Amino acid sequence: MAVLGPGKPIPFGIAVGPLLLVTAWVIGSATGRLDPNTLPAPWTVAETATDLLSDGRLQSNLLTSLRRAVLGLAIGVAAGLILALVAGLSRIGEALVDGPIQIKRAIPTLALIPLFIVRFGIGEQMKILCIVLSVLIPIYINTHAHLRGVDARYVELARTVGLSRWEFIRRVALPGSLPGFFTGLRLAVTISWIALVVVEQVNATSGIGYLMTQARTYGQIDVIVVGLVIYGLLGLFGDVAVRQVERRALAWRQTLAD
Repeated sequence: MAVLGPGKPIPFGIAVGPLLLVTAWVIGSATGRLDPNTLPAPWTVAETATDLLSDGRLQSNLLTSLRRAVLGLAIGVAAGLILALVAGLSRIGEALVDGPIQIKRAIPTLALIPLFIVRFGIGEQMKILCIVLSVLIPIYINTHAHLRGVDARYVELARTVGLSRWEFIRRVALPGSLPGFFTGLRLAVTISWIALVVVEQVNATSGIGYLMTQARTYGQIDVIVVGLVIYGLLGLFGDVAVRQVERRALAWRQTLAD
């Protein structure tokens, strides 16, 4: 009896779900099942996006959002990775780092925004800090878990062949933690956009979130949907990019997906 496996990856399979959603949106709008005052038709949203592009508002605000997200993501990933290595490779480091990280994990970063505003104001520093703190948690949790979960057989083998501590870290610990790091990175990319959506609506003067806030004030639902579509596409493309890097970095692993 044949056993069903995962099979070969479907070319551009990640686009199937979004295309089905867009198709349902088109059909619902064309048949009148979707209220245009609640969710404008795709062609209306496309026309609005074209208008925003023609007057330059979409590009300038998108670049601002990208800068915030990329900077916050880069700092958060670096901080999370460093903390995971400190805690995962040293018992003392774990005692110092893991407790505060678990406390932060239980406190939503968005709940800290009022404190950040009092301390840092409503400028870029506050926004970047919110993204950084949101991003470093999944990086730390997943990387630390895989560092602590390195197969004991490899540890014993490293001791048998006399690897130094640095060689053990470089040849065993770090490669063993890569799957966890990439899992955390995929989560971090999505979380960075979620955090960005919120912080850009806190007295911001630029960015896609600011554009959506202005549109909400004037009842421009189509502009709000344009912003949501952009956030969704950025999240999707970010995840695809991480998957591609992960596939190449972990080419040495025999996975079910292969």
